[in-house]
Amino acid sequence: MIRTQKVWYGVLSFLGASGIFVLVTVFAASVSFSSPQNAYAVTTATSSVVITLNVDTGISISAPANSSMSTHIGVAQNSAVGTTTWTVVTNDVNGYTLALNATSTPAMQATTTSATIADYQTGAPNTWSVVNGAAFGYSAFGGDTATSTWGNATSSCSGGTNGNATSTVLKYKGFTTSPVTVATRAATTTFAGTATTVCYAAEQNNFFIPSGTYQATIVATATAL
Repeated sequence: MIRTQKVWYGVLSFLGASGIFVLVTVFAASVSFSSPQNAYAVTTATSSVVITLNVDTGISISAPANSSMSTHIGVAQNSAVGTTTWTVVTNDVNGYTLALNATSTPAMQATTTSATIADYQTGAPNTWSVVNGAAFGYSAFGGDTATSTWGNATSSCSGGTNGNATSTVLKYKGFTTSPVTVATRAATTTFAGTATTVCYAAEQNNFFIPSGTYQATIVATATAL
């Protein structure tokens, strides 16, 4: 009995040792498959570029045709009005200004004599009024024109139903040879641009303007900011 027990003990001991050996081997294989070296074997690399586009500033202004006043002034007609519209287009991020000036003083001069029509007052624009004399002046309206400065007309340079009367809702001043800003914008315009209408006024009161043909040359300058 004792010998037999010893023999079985030896066999069991061998099998036990073998079992432990196999278990260790399997565990080692399992560790090798989940090692950090295999988990982080795949890596990435990135790269970036900067694409630059330069957009040049541009500005344009329309070139309206020469214009005549609405009627003749004479012994039976005391006032006349005129109209010119300039359209400015710009892509300047800071916008533009539109300024007007005359090429002579006074602006309205006879073409064949030395006669002239006095410039309307050249201070801040005000409601048109001519007393005991004659004057030539201008106002403006449009999307980029300040109504607080130039008045609140939206579609016409004339006053009421009389197409030859000076507007009563606009404010006027006389031309100078130095540019005076009439419209401004602090951004780009639309692709179609912004139109500014300039209204001219001539009137005599208790005074006759000498007969003849009178002309004024007006320059409009659009400046990108």
